[in-house]
Formats: sequence, C-alpha cells, structure tokens
Amino acid sequence: MSLKARDEMSGEASENRPALTADSRQVPVYRSLAEIPPFFGSAIAAIGNFDGVHRGHRQILSAASIEAQSSGARALAITFDPHPEQFLRPRQAPKLITPMAERLRLLASTGVDAILVLPFDAALARLSARDFTSNILVEKLRVRALHEGQSFRFGHRAAAGVKELALFGADYGFAVRVHDAVQVHRLEVSSSAIRALIAGGDVRRARWMLGRCFTVLSTPARGRGIGMRLLVPTVNLASYDGLLPGLGVYVTRLKIAGRVFQAVTNVGNRPTFGELSFAVESHILNFEPVDLDEATPLELEFLLRLRGEQQWPSPEALKEQIFKDVSRAKRYFRLARSD
Repeated sequence: MSLKARDEMSGEASENRPALTADSRQVPVYRSLAEIPPFFGSAIAAIGNFDGVHRGHRQILSAASIEAQSSGARALAITFDPHPEQFLRPRQAPKLITPMAERLRLLASTGVDAILVLPFDAALARLSARDFTSNILVEKLRVRALHEGQSFRFGHRAAAGVKELALFGADYGFAVRVHDAVQVHRLEVSSSAIRALIAGGDVRRARWMLGRCFTVLSTPARGRGIGMRLLVPTVNLASYDGLLPGLGVYVTRLKIAGRVFQAVTNVGNRPTFGELSFAVESHILNFEPVDLDEATPLELEFLLRLRGEQQWPSPEALKEQIFKDVSRAKRYFRLARSD
C-alpha cells in the first residue's frame, strides 16, 4: 500500500468497529433538579456542555465513573439544554456537533450512572459560581467530587474556573479533580477545535478527536425516489440545524433502516447548474432498493473529504469529475476491507 493510501486510511480500523451504542444498563436521564429522586445518594460528577462527547469528555467521565464505583457513590454527568451560547448569544452560537438525543446516547455509553440535563434559562445564567456550587452541587446533588477539564468555566458570565472551584470544594467539603486536555496526533482535543475542523471539511482529523466518525442524523428530504421504497441510488437529507462539514465532496457511509451503504456525498450549492440550491446529497455506490419514507432515520458518516466545491464549465466536465470521485471512493472502501 502506498504512503498516501496509508495516510488516507489512518484511523480506519477504529472506524470499522460496530457503531457506538449506549450501555445495556438503563441510564436514567433527569430533565431538572426536581426529578432527582430522594434516594439518589451522593454523586461523583462532571459538568459540561459535552458537545460531541469527544475523547477528552470520555476520559473525564470515565475517571468519574471509576471513582464512583470505588467509593459507593453514583457517577453523574451534568449538561445543559439549550447550550448556554444558544441562550445567551443565539446569533453567534456555534452549530452543535451532536443534537441532544445523540449527546444523551453517547453520554450513557461512558459508564455514568445517570445524566442530569439542567434547563439553561435566565435564572441559571444569573446564578453566581458560589450559589451554583452551594445550591445545586452541594445541597441538591450532594457532590463528593467533581471531575473537570482545565478550561472549565461556570457561574454568572462564566466568571469562575477550576481554581475557584477548588476553593469552593475546600469550603464545602468536596474534592476537585482537574484533567489535562487530551492530545491526539499532537492536536489538543476540544469541541471548538472539532467544530473548526468539520466546518473546514477536515473530517479525518475530526474523527481522531471524536474517537469515531462525524455523523449527521437526519431524515430524507422530499423528492425523487422517496416513497415506500427508495428506487434510485440518491438520497438528499432534509433541512438540518446542526453542524455540517464544509462545502465539498466526501466519502461517506449511509445507514438506512439497519442497512449500511457506501456512498459519495456532496455538501454544497451545486453551482454548475445556474441558480444555487444547497443540498446534502448522497450517491449510494452499492445500491439496493430499501424501505424508506420521509420519517425514516438516516445516519450519514463522513469518512474523508475528496475535494472542495467547484464550478465546472459544463455538465460534461462535472460528469467526468463525478466518475473520478466515485472511483476514489471505491478505492477507499477497497483499502478499508484489506487493511
């Protein structure tokens, strides 16, 4: 195998493992403090937005779970809905890597015993760091220890960090475990870094940081071939509010009703044909008719970017490029099977 081929296939072994699934245990999700049962007991907790539930998040949550098991407490992941930036600065808020339902599924797979989703509203936004600590962490949740990353901020205007959290811990009697950032291939893992990579089309490095493929969860758009059966090898995604990769053409896998198809996906405005029309359009390589309607869940995994979006001088030139894209994608999947 050539050096270029090996580089393209980096990370392929992990990517071919079965899709990440939630722990077989039923992990309870509490949507407010009022839902926490009185018998919950004390907690070893980690607080965060956990967008993407990436390798860094998983290291912190795993450490919290291990400590909880050894101390007889319960491991608790605390997150927020909506994302604080979406509430405080909706126009500048980032597009999210994982919608809430997927975030909860991924959090449940980390080994935590429960998940608390705190509604982020004006009252919570106004709460000082000390009041958040005393009223929520100590009084309501009986936290014994907190696991956080170095960049953790909390309280009104995010005024406090891990230094202040450690001081509060000393005051209120809980431990604070601060974790260094995880690095992969000398890249520091963070949700903001992953968002930037995905927005720039670098789904390969984003996969390194996430520990899995970047995946868009959606449904089919209305259009050709969508009825009781999909009869053409092209699927367009419905309008999507979350993060999408930068404009371009990608090697992808499309999961439909338990079936996994190899695909080439165009994310873009289709500039060759005059009026711009944005779409996420997947051409299935190993197509077979499959049951599909407008409510069928789709999972689109982005494996590798082939090229950026281009405007071609003619439909014929575009058709020639599409053949090249398909050829490269088929080669990618052949190498994946033989690696």
